[in-house]
Amino acid sequence: MCVDCLGTCHLISYEPDEGWEPGDIVAFRCADCLDRWDIEITAEDLDPRAGSGD
Repeated sequence: MCVDCLGTCHLISYEPDEGWEPGDIVAFRCADCLDRWDIEITAEDLDPRAGSGD
């Protein structure tokens, strides 16, 4: 969800052949306002158990 207009954001970066690593930058673009967001991936983003309370 876009933080500016609440529109739908889509991933526009391609996943590297070796997969995502902490520190990689991914880009998203909002379909409604066309804003682009570059986000740094953290280890928590890649951990499927993060935030599950396990």
